Amino acid sequence: MKKIFFITGFILCFSCQNTTNNYNLRTDINPFFQEWNTPYGVPPFNFIKDEHYMPAFEKGMKNNLKEIDDIVENPEAPTFSNTIEALERSGKLLSKVQRTFFNLVGSNTNPQLQELQRELSPLLSAHYDKIGLNKELFIRIEKLWEGREKIELTNEQLKLLEDTRKQFVRSGSLLNDTEKEKITAINAKISALTTTFGQNLLAETNGFELILTKNDLEGLSEDIIVAAAEAANQKMNQAETDEEKEKYKDKYVFTPHRTSMYPFLTESTRRDLREKLYKSYILRGDNNNENDNKNIAAQIAKLRAEKANLMGYKTHAHFVLEERMLKTPEEVYDLLIQLWKPALNRAKLEVEDMQAVVDSEGHDFKIEAWDWWQYSEKVRKAKYDLDEAAIKPYLSLDNALKGVFNTTNKLWGITFTEIFDIDLYHPDARIWEVNDKDGSHLGIFIGDFFTRSNKRGGAWMSSFKGQSNLDGRERPIVVNVCNFPAPVGDNPSLLSFDNLITLFHEFGHAMHGILTNVTYGSMAGTSGPRDFTEFPAQILEHWASEPEVLKTYAIHYQTGEAIPDDLIRKILKASKFNQGFINTEYLAASLLDMDWHTISAEENLKDANEFEENSLKKYGLIKEIAPRYRSTYFAHIFSGGYSSGYYSYVHSAVLDSDGFDAFKETGDVFDPELAKRLREHVYAKGSTEEAMDLYVKFRGRKPMIEPLLKVRGLNEINK
Repeated sequence: MKKIFFITGFILCFSCQNTTNNYNLRTDINPFFQEWNTPYGVPPFNFIKDEHYMPAFEKGMKNNLKEIDDIVENPEAPTFSNTIEALERSGKLLSKVQRTFFNLVGSNTNPQLQELQRELSPLLSAHYDKIGLNKELFIRIEKLWEGREKIELTNEQLKLLEDTRKQFVRSGSLLNDTEKEKITAINAKISALTTTFGQNLLAETNGFELILTKNDLEGLSEDIIVAAAEAANQKMNQAETDEEKEKYKDKYVFTPHRTSMYPFLTESTRRDLREKLYKSYILRGDNNNENDNKNIAAQIAKLRAEKANLMGYKTHAHFVLEERMLKTPEEVYDLLIQLWKPALNRAKLEVEDMQAVVDSEGHDFKIEAWDWWQYSEKVRKAKYDLDEAAIKPYLSLDNALKGVFNTTNKLWGITFTEIFDIDLYHPDARIWEVNDKDGSHLGIFIGDFFTRSNKRGGAWMSSFKGQSNLDGRERPIVVNVCNFPAPVGDNPSLLSFDNLITLFHEFGHAMHGILTNVTYGSMAGTSGPRDFTEFPAQILEHWASEPEVLKTYAIHYQTGEAIPDDLIRKILKASKFNQGFINTEYLAASLLDMDWHTISAEENLKDANEFEENSLKKYGLIKEIAPRYRSTYFAHIFSGGYSSGYYSYVHSAVLDSDGFDAFKETGDVFDPELAKRLREHVYAKGSTEEAMDLYVKFRGRKPMIEPLLKVRGLNEINK
């Protein structure tokens, strides 16, 4: 059975009225029911309309179940070919529509497609339960598993057989009929609730606007003011009534989107307005309105606990972690607490530094959470003579893309050629062909970089087409979706240093998807355990700030001059700055995730806020820091695929810090032999081998935590 990863989000489809039909597609037939004779198999976005999805999903599910029946009813004894490989080949139409729908659903939305997503959620859940709980199908798989020593299988095939059997067992194939019915009902409820959670969060994020006049802009730099004015103009142009237009006329708009909020929190000297905008962010889903997520989060956690018990596990976390590199909740808690103590101690010192600045300015207030960005920036300027505003002009999006393209070229010889004659799903999206060093086609990369109100928050990688060598060489189409600030006026999009790291991170995921080279699609790319699949993304981040790399692409967008050595030294010197805050807010969210998913099924959860407060209180989280994600907007765990897995980023950070140390030890951050091993044993292998085995083949040993503590400056805190 193929692994399916649902992306919570929404979709916007475009009319094809002005599109030239050069793909030989008939407009009177659903495009999902036709061959896509498009360049590289890119979906014909301009031909796909809202009404095409449901018929395609229905036919895709029907065809998929027929394919399963054909496997089950095959009179021949089960073989790897007629059972496991037949499963791999099944569901092509469903995969085709599903990849397109859920990718676009994350990038754009409209009310009709939000409704369609809500309708589809329980249908798809029930569909995959019909396959995962198919008794006859599991019997064939079990026979193959029991007789595996008598079958000549490659290591990849044996791993696929093991993974397939395990997936069926973890879907409930060993349960009795009554238990299977309960699992199906729970899955349907969870699916519906996670969809609602995500849609509520998007509505909450888009539902608040801080509308200001010229008198409210104290402390803000010109580029931030211009961006806020442009946001107001866009709102005014979209308004349908004169009254609405007047609301935005000569105004400035800020929102809880991070690209809008963080610059305001950093620069605005209006403490009252900083508090208002900050609270609009941390109270999303917690406003006791129709988009409230408190009860939904509690319901999801309780249902997951009930399902885990049915499956024979103590908690949901025990169930999830069985398939991770860290196998138990105890191992996860141990890792998080190792970092928590030094991170919290450093955060307390950072509060003292900021309070000293407040006092020196003659103010009579104590630092609060909404003050952190402003006063930490003042501390950074004082301690390191480093101003974020001085860095941005060197980090235009195009220059940053050049940097990440050149980095991967020097590591593996791959090249990127932008394509301008393929219609995509939004004017902001761009597309490149990726070729290997011998000129052969590796895949297609799509980048969708700018914030939109109908795009969910955050940044991610996904694919419109997967990689497989089962029936010929099929190369992938991957996409990076980000929320960077859009260009303003004639100026390019200018990234913060955090934005730059996000770009390299998501591009690392994209490389994992593009460099994958496996036989079976379900094992390709990012299909491995989450606490390993973040490693290929996070190790690429290290090259972003390497001086020899940074100087090749950090070019001032106005003067054309490369970033000066003095500024690079300041960036590196300040790299450990604010690590108390950064690590504490992340670790708090990771601990909160684990606490939610180690509850018992009998626990009486009525108030998500009370649960969250009790959780964070026992770890001693200080009031000046909120967890990176509070429960009511923790999309990773309540509408994404990271339940009991948000810790993955820090576990992968152990791997990436230790892994990049290997390059530093050679004295060449592009060491050819190490780069070859990294590609061969990590980026190319998908889930064809155990994750730790892959890491050891690359590094030569198991990872150590010391490099991570050093990178983050946490080895210096011993209080």
